[in-house]
Amino acid sequence: MNNKNDLCLLLDDPRWQQTLPEVDVWAHKVFTTALDYLDSHHLDAGFGFSRPIDINLKLSNNAEVQVLNRDFRGLDKPTNVLSFANIDDDFFWDELELAAEVELGDIIIALETLQSESELKRLPLKNHFAHLLVHGILHLFGYDHQEDASADEMEQLEINILQQLNIDNPYKE
Repeated sequence: MNNKNDLCLLLDDPRWQQTLPEVDVWAHKVFTTALDYLDSHHLDAGFGFSRPIDINLKLSNNAEVQVLNRDFRGLDKPTNVLSFANIDDDFFWDELELAAEVELGDIIIALETLQSESELKRLPLKNHFAHLLVHGILHLFGYDHQEDASADEMEQLEINILQQLNIDNPYKE
């Protein structure tokens, strides 16, 4: 895989740095691990890894995520992670033919929801963050969990990628 893949990280809420001090380093490790796994298993969503992959990650809070969730999904409540995949745009595939890199899209994660879910599920915050980031990355590659079969496939990919990071299956009881 091309080593010029880029995770553009925007730390929108300073509490992230206090809560997860090396979130930038960890986010890049998760990003690289996920892309390496997808590449090594030829799960390229039809555009290959011959060009750099670019993803934007915004670490924000419940208030901003709630606005985005309301405006784009019609759900007026915060959620843990939102993904805005460029592959869903009509122009993506036409522009991809001419592009030097693949701009996959944007992911935004809400700190307070991450924290409350981590506490509720008794998961280390760092591990739950990794899970949400992997989940978001998979959405950008076109995976979803709308149907049982696709949900099973996506969950298995999440489990496998997290395993590469020495994180236990987040779905086991």
